[in-house]
Amino acid sequence: MGRKRRDKAKDAVAIGRIAVGAGTWLAPNLSGRLFGLDPEGNPQLPYVGRLFGARDVVLGAGVLRSSRKQKDAWATAGLACDVADAAAGAIAGARGQLPPAAAALVTATAAGFALAGYWLLQQ
Repeated sequence: MGRKRRDKAKDAVAIGRIAVGAGTWLAPNLSGRLFGLDPEGNPQLPYVGRLFGARDVVLGAGVLRSSRKQKDAWATAGLACDVADAAAGAIAGARGQLPPAAAALVTATAAGFALAGYWLLQQ
């Protein structure tokens, strides 16, 4: 993959990260429900959702606003967060802290972003 195509692919992942993050920040209860969580049963969910949402907006914006040289640093930071998120989802599922379907969904989403980020960094 050429450098220009790789940068466009990184930008596409960054736009996806911004969209998910902004949606989570703006509508944390809805986002929680979409991921199989229970906002009514967990009044802290909007706070935690907004933390993750803000982080993802910043990581995505970092990729989009960076020079070519800095894109990899921002993409690596996003990859590290995605790996940690996937691990957190797997641990929460194994410990019964999340319903099985929610644990699978949050883990798979984070793992998908991690795999995309890793693949892009290898190109």
